[in-house]
Amino acid sequence: MNSLQHDALTTHSLARVHAHEAYHAVRSHSLALAAPLSAEDQCLQSMTEASPCKWHLAHTSWFFEALLLIPFLPHYRPFDEQYLFLFNSYYEALGPRLARPSRGLISRPSLEDVHLYRRHIDASMHRLMDECTEEQWEEIQRLMQLGINHEQQHQELILTDILHAFWCNPLKPAYDAQYPYPGPEGRAPPRPAVVNERSEWADFTGGRVSVGCPASDQAGAPFCYDNETPQHDVLLPSYQLGTRLVSCAEFAAFIDDGGYRKPELWLSEGWAAVQAHEWKHPAYWIPDGPSGWKVFGLRGVEPLDGAEPVMQLSFYEAAAYAEWAGARLPTEFEWEAAAHDVRLTQVAGHAWQWTRSSYDPYPGFRPMAGAPSEYNGKFMVGQLVLRGGSHATPSGHTRPTYRNFFPPGARWQFSGLRLARDLTC
Repeated sequence: MNSLQHDALTTHSLARVHAHEAYHAVRSHSLALAAPLSAEDQCLQSMTEASPCKWHLAHTSWFFEALLLIPFLPHYRPFDEQYLFLFNSYYEALGPRLARPSRGLISRPSLEDVHLYRRHIDASMHRLMDECTEEQWEEIQRLMQLGINHEQQHQELILTDILHAFWCNPLKPAYDAQYPYPGPEGRAPPRPAVVNERSEWADFTGGRVSVGCPASDQAGAPFCYDNETPQHDVLLPSYQLGTRLVSCAEFAAFIDDGGYRKPELWLSEGWAAVQAHEWKHPAYWIPDGPSGWKVFGLRGVEPLDGAEPVMQLSFYEAAAYAEWAGARLPTEFEWEAAAHDVRLTQVAGHAWQWTRSSYDPYPGFRPMAGAPSEYNGKFMVGQLVLRGGSHATPSGHTRPTYRNFFPPGARWQFSGLRLARDLTC
């Protein structure tokens, strides 16, 4: 064996070692997130948009089984043929599935059975990584990266979904009384309700900027989802962004000023939602006396911290607040172009940030090949883009080009806002 062959073999072996480690880390973290929950907790489905923790644990295993083990591992037999139906989410190409609103009815298989399923998938995946041919490795590695990032998305959903379920419980139980919310770094003291101090804003000169991610279809390329591609140029006017996220104290001032009673601040659909659902404050806020608030979070019910970013807002609430504050929401491209600027704080790791951009395909968008083609593209209608990442987003999962998306009325996510303004010279 010459030195070039040896180097190629070493690089290939290291890639497999790193793949084993990355796979094990993400799979272990899912179980750690579920650990504070009882078996009864993990069966709860509190609304159609949410899923039981047990289902998340099984579905993320199904993903590896359906997209990697069945196609690539010789002589692999599914752990249970019925699981291919129970734990498919929305992949039409991979067969029929249980209707989403019925996921909370799956009392069987038991949680113990789901853990057995996960261990079976893990053992088979490690075998696949060891035994696949060099010709298969590039495609397997690509799909594994997708599966790992897919599971990280469900890790965040485990937290958002159980928080909603516990909110529906009259006892308002804590997920984890010691849950590590972000520390004091990135915090700021409450500020006046209407933002007008120049130091609170960062100016950005307009012009042509490159947005999006280069396609990651080559071995070793940084991972990104297909909805972040292709990279392309956009033309931005000059603008300003708030240097940090809108705080709870600022949003409380909006409430005190009658923000939920003033139709002139709201988009038509937003005002209809306020009336239909009797919204008077963000989700999980609890009135506490004449002018105080408590908030329900992963640590249970706590006094509201006015310096913390406001969360659990719909797009409608975020847009109404921005109108009240004499500002607007940023476009997703304004946000992305500014994301690396050191003047901005709380860019990621606190709350997802609503933008004014609809979730549309980029010019020249092409979905991933095969079954993963259904991952993003078919949802590109009727949704708004959020940027950044919340305290529940797994570390290292997001990047400035990452495009999260939800319907405008969704308020069960850890979603807040950053203000924007047009910059007039």
